[in-house]
Amino acid sequence: MTTVPKRKEPVAVIGGGSFGSALADILGHNGHPVALQFRTAQATEAFNATHVNEKYLPGLTLSDNITGMTDPADAVRDAALVLICVPSPWFREAVRALAPALAQNRGDRMIVSTTKGIESGTFKLMTEILAEETSCTRIGALSGPNLAKEIAAHKLSGTVIASPDAALMTTVQDWLSSPWFRVYSNPDMRGVELAGVLKNVYAIATGLADALELGDNTRGMILTRALTEMSRFAEKSGADPLTFLGLAGVGDLVTTCTSPQSRNFRVGRLIGQGRTLEQAVEEIGEVAEGVHTVRIVHARLAEMGIRMRILEGLHALLFEGQPVRTVVEGLMSEPQMEDVEFKRPG
Repeated sequence: MTTVPKRKEPVAVIGGGSFGSALADILGHNGHPVALQFRTAQATEAFNATHVNEKYLPGLTLSDNITGMTDPADAVRDAALVLICVPSPWFREAVRALAPALAQNRGDRMIVSTTKGIESGTFKLMTEILAEETSCTRIGALSGPNLAKEIAAHKLSGTVIASPDAALMTTVQDWLSSPWFRVYSNPDMRGVELAGVLKNVYAIATGLADALELGDNTRGMILTRALTEMSRFAEKSGADPLTFLGLAGVGDLVTTCTSPQSRNFRVGRLIGQGRTLEQAVEEIGEVAEGVHTVRIVHARLAEMGIRMRILEGLHALLFEGQPVRTVVEGLMSEPQMEDVEFKRPG
């Protein structure tokens, strides 16, 4: 008697950029039928003809189990899992438009944000927007040191799925794990999201330092003090600072702050080479979330009663017109303090 393999559950990926496409490829290789949503019919047709996302992952042929779609409602209709891979400035709008379709067909649907950002004006994280705009109760966040081109090229990588829903975390681990992609779990969803948001700020700083040829010691100092600032902010925001010692925290921080593939690192380096912020962003051609994060977080520091000196220096550079050298000198003249702030009792 021949056993018919069980059909794997369908998945929708909203946002056909580099990371969304890389995740769709893993799911497709794992046997899931994947609907990958693109913004335009032209991009959808081009992908379905070649299975190559030429704009974001040129030269890489993705799984045959992926079908490009333009209408997001069509993409999510039968999906058991929906991954939202939309830049944060457009996240709420995209989710709000999708909400009626998400409410149909499946009451057990899981929805996971892969977006690393904070909403301007509301200071909401992406999972908070999901909870506000949809009827879905099974919500999670995916974050980690995830350079999309390396994942799509099947280079060894890892990520973190975070949710208060233990079954959701187990499902995402099962469906997304592969020989080249490892998925860890963490119930501290707020901490994992904040780690993914904040590390982009410090990638701008290390890109700037790289352009100024400040050296490896400077990079080490920035990375370490960045981790302190991130943990301090996390504690004040109700997250567990120990989350920042994991893959979603220090792992993502190191990768994003040292790789020329990182959009935020490249923005910082271009500014260090003399470009204006507008010129750097235009040259990158993709959203650099760290720029928005510097402005949004800086506006909350006084209210929260904390200092984040590297972030404050970047704000002075990007939005207050201070010269690079003045900012660097200001950081080096700040009062010296204790090295390790977060210690276990005893």
